[in-house]
Amino acid sequence: MSPTILREGPHRFFFYSNEGLEPPHIHVESAEKTAKFWLSPVELARSNRYNATELRELQDIIQKHERDFIDHWNKFFS
Repeated sequence: MSPTILREGPHRFFFYSNEGLEPPHIHVESAEKTAKFWLSPVELARSNRYNATELRELQDIIQKHERDFIDHWNKFFS
């Protein structure tokens, strides 16, 4: 199970239900591109096929929604 937390443009922001032991983070996918960002502070963990401009855009979106992502994480994994 991978609950979708946000869709913005072509991007889907989600987390996997089996990752509750890791620090809070969010996954992003768009077409065949993927990335993982740590939350609080927002920091890129890894990416596949996103370019630097796209990663900056994703980081801005995540920072804008950081509190909401953390709230969803805490609610889901509590």
